Formats: sequence, C-alpha cells, structure tokens
Amino acid sequence: MIIFERLVVLGVGLMGGSLALAAKKAGVVRTVVGWSRKEATLQTALANGVIDHAELDLAAALKDADCVVVATPTMLAETIMIQALELVPSTVAVTDVASVKGNIADALIGHFDEIPSNAILGHPIAGSEQSGVSAAKDDLYQDHRVILINDPASSPKTNAALLAKVSQLWQAVGAEVFEMSVAEHDHVLALTSHLPHLLAYALVAQLSNHNENVNVFDFAAGGLRDFTRIASSDPRMWREILLANKTQLSSSIDDFEQWIAQLRAMLDSNDGDALEMVFSDVKNSRDNFVAELAARTQK
Repeated sequence: MIIFERLVVLGVGLMGGSLALAAKKAGVVRTVVGWSRKEATLQTALANGVIDHAELDLAAALKDADCVVVATPTMLAETIMIQALELVPSTVAVTDVASVKGNIADALIGHFDEIPSNAILGHPIAGSEQSGVSAAKDDLYQDHRVILINDPASSPKTNAALLAKVSQLWQAVGAEVFEMSVAEHDHVLALTSHLPHLLAYALVAQLSNHNENVNVFDFAAGGLRDFTRIASSDPRMWREILLANKTQLSSSIDDFEQWIAQLRAMLDSNDGDALEMVFSDVKNSRDNFVAELAARTQK
C-alpha cells in the first residue's frame, strides 16, 4: 500500500538513507527524491539504490512532494525545516529525524509564531556509530522505537491526518511509534542517549591522556570496548546534539555527579555492603531492561 507518492529526503545520510531504503523495500512510497549539499553524496545514494532521483536545488527537490523528511545534522535541521515548510503547501507533511526537539520547536515558533500544522517533529531511537549514506541499511529501524511529537502545549494545531500518515510510514518500516511532548522527549533522551555518549567520550579522553609510561589500551578488553563503542560516533554530529540539548543534559550531568559522589563516599568509608546493595539493584534494573529489549525485538 502506497502511503506517500513522493518522499523527499533532505540530507541523505545514515538516517535519511536508511528510511528511504526501508520505505522502498516495504513498498509504501512510489518515488524517493534525495537532496544534499554534496554532489558526491547524491551520486553514492543513486548508485546504492537509496534514492530514485537526486537534486542539489532545494526547491526543485521539494516539487510535488507529499512527505518531506529532514535528515540533516541537528543544528542545520532548524534552518532546513523552516525552508521546507515555506516551500511546500500545508497539506504536505514535513517531518525530521533529529535527536533533539526543543531547538527545532523554538526555531519554528520564532519564525512562524507557532509550529505549523504540517510540521510533524519526530525522532527514531536508532542509529549506528557509522555515518554517511554508505552506512544506510533497510533494517535500521526494524524493532526500534520512534517518537513523534504530539504536544498541545507547543503545537496545538498539528494536523492529525498528517501525523497519522507519518506514523504509518514508520510502522511500515518496522518501528514502534510513541507520542510525547517536546519537553518529555528531550528529558528522556538526555538520560538515555546524550549523557551516555558524553560519558563514553569522557572516559576515552581520560584513558587517552593517561600520563604514565603505559599504553592503557594494551591492557583493555571487551568490557572497555563495549562500554565505549559509542565514542566512535561522528564527533561533529554529537557536538551539535549535546549543544542543542544542553539544558536537559546539564541537569542529567548534575544527577550523575550526585551518584558518583555517593559511590565515592561508600568507597572512602569502605562500605562494601552499601556498594553491593547499589550494584545488586542496578544489576536487576539492567537485566530487566535487556530482557525487555530482547522481547521487543522478538515480537
């Protein structure tokens, strides 16, 4: 069943490219048009079958679109989303995949005095430490969750029909859709994604700057590799994400520092019982999380 006749992906990288591939595989879009500021990216997207047509001109790319997906880096997404909304009719859904929603909502309100009814803010909770259109794959969103913003406080005029169609698109590529407010989204993602990335970068930075005459990485094993995997993510992309969500992230850092202080106090006082109690509670929480994640992917 065709959901959108002409899907336009603005920013054909890992996220946008993977959605294009998945939508084509599912047979829910008839044509995919890709736009990028880089000719080489578009040529790779065409060669890999990610898109059907390529455009370097934004207005030409948006011609006859019935769904637009802004898949550019977080900060650029503000500008591109505004431009897209100015160039297409209000009957055309304009959505995005950015990891932070508050900065985009603020940009739209600052420009239009409100969030336009056809702006469907979204965020798929999926990704990879790899980036670029060459890393795109058609199952990236399978069994993952997608958050769409349905927020009467910030976007009371959201077109319910367009929201439903964008939701259908994500479901068609194997994702499970949830609705949240802008504030709730940015708070949750600060805790579950943005803080972990910051900590992974911080730990590798500490180890890299170890000032003794020993290469600590020579003695590291799978635990360090697994814990720091996300520190291989695109530095520029994560710079933008963390800055865009700095208020919520700063609050999460404050909470984390309190936990570190508590654990440090237990160490300093040799309170092994307290440490073990915390570790047992945390182990149970993580085990439950892993089991829930496994069950989700087996549905």
